[in-house]
Amino acid sequence: PRAGELWSVADGRPCLVLAVASVRGHRARVAWITGKYDDRRAGVIPLSPGTPGVRGRAGFLEADRPAEVSLWDFRRRLGVLDPAVWDEARGLGGGT
Repeated sequence: PRAGELWSVADGRPCLVLAVASVRGHRARVAWITGKYDDRRAGVIPLSPGTPGVRGRAGFLEADRPAEVSLWDFRRRLGVLDPAVWDEARGLGGGT
């Protein structure tokens, strides 16, 4: 996986790869994609219905709560995030 790519992990959840660092034991920093919007959180970014991993419905990127995922957990590449959304997301989640 590379920064800016959308992936599905072992449990089926879609995510955006914010950064990959083999220094920390082959792990990636990701932001989860969810179908729930929480207006109390500033780091939740709406995604267009055509975004891979959203499946034609409303989707939101939880860029304010990055998680660490083992590279072994990545299962299927879904695509690449829109460059305009990537510019917004990478600053929130610590991506490069």
